[in-house]
Amino acid sequence: MTDKRVVITGAGTVNALGHNVDQTLEAMREGRCGIGPLKVRDVERLAVQIGAQVQDFGAEQIFNRQQMALFDRFTQFALVAAREAIAQAGLNFHGDLSAKSGVVLGNSGGGMQTLDENYRTVYEDGKNRVHPFVVPKLMNNAAASHVSMEFNLKGPSFTVSSACASSNHAMAQAFQMVRAGMAPVMITGGAESMLCFGGVKAWEGLRVMSKDACRPFSANRSGMVQGEGAGVFVFEELAHAQARGAEILAEVVGFAMSSDAADIVMPSKQGAARAIAGALENAGISRDQVGYINAHGTGTAANDKTECSAVADVFGPHADDLMISSTKSMHGHLIGGTGAVELLACIMAVRDGVVAPTIGYEEADPECALDVVPNEAREAKVDVALSNAFAFGGLNAVLALRRF
Repeated sequence: MTDKRVVITGAGTVNALGHNVDQTLEAMREGRCGIGPLKVRDVERLAVQIGAQVQDFGAEQIFNRQQMALFDRFTQFALVAAREAIAQAGLNFHGDLSAKSGVVLGNSGGGMQTLDENYRTVYEDGKNRVHPFVVPKLMNNAAASHVSMEFNLKGPSFTVSSACASSNHAMAQAFQMVRAGMAPVMITGGAESMLCFGGVKAWEGLRVMSKDACRPFSANRSGMVQGEGAGVFVFEELAHAQARGAEILAEVVGFAMSSDAADIVMPSKQGAARAIAGALENAGISRDQVGYINAHGTGTAANDKTECSAVADVFGPHADDLMISSTKSMHGHLIGGTGAVELLACIMAVRDGVVAPTIGYEEADPECALDVVPNEAREAKVDVALSNAFAFGGLNAVLALRRF
């Protein structure tokens, strides 16, 4: 059986840069920053008081009271993004298409907002009872389950949880299923919402957080900044998409996953390099075909140096011709949802010929001596783009996209 070709026919998002794809891509083109002062309960008790929060979301206007009782904020984001993606794709799931199509989403923390609120209720307020829907609201698979229910997706549906690589791992699984002929269509991506008191307080303990800005690859960087939101895509078999005259945003051509098998938090150059080289091999593309890499680029010294070193190792002399940027400088680090929002930058590069910048870049770092597209977006013809995700636990996943 020959492999099917897999294309993206729909995209949706909610993040600190915008409530949809158009707003997000416009912000990326303009190099706008979505990071600002956190608006959370007890913010004055936090050492880190900035984040890339989704502003003016208005969930009460989007969902009814029964839904609000069931949907944590990460599920709300996932549903809004899925609605946008599936509307763009123009798909209705019934009959055979419904039976075979599914959803794979990435998520790391589950319903952190729900967890935070209910711990308060029990520990701080001393109440002995919580809402009967707390468990279905906070479980990691809640978003995937609600997307499958809303759109009648009866095929393979599950959630991948591998920290900051969750979305890329999820999209890799969805890609593999469509490529192998298991499903004609898969809804995939990721969602996260950890910007609550407990979520930020936990990350503070790692001492990798910046108190002022996310400046990937810049010598004066001071750490990562958390974000929240979702990115959701329609991955579809090419023949299926063409038969119905769907607009194609990009082609997914390969992926690879690797494990550092080394340290729970320190990244490994070799692990990252294996994932990058593996994605090229899986896609059947040569190094010199790659024009853009959306870096994991967290703005921590450990990540930035390791990632640049891995890219230099894999690409050799071609590394000097590559553009590599970190959009986390704008939308923050969405943990389990980050790869999904970053895939939008890869689509923009191959489809529109616009490469999103690394904003906040102030000072060259000799250990990150690549073209990091500093501060301003760039017009360039990009045939192939890679999206990197390197997670705590040493779990790596890289996706390859090609201009269609």
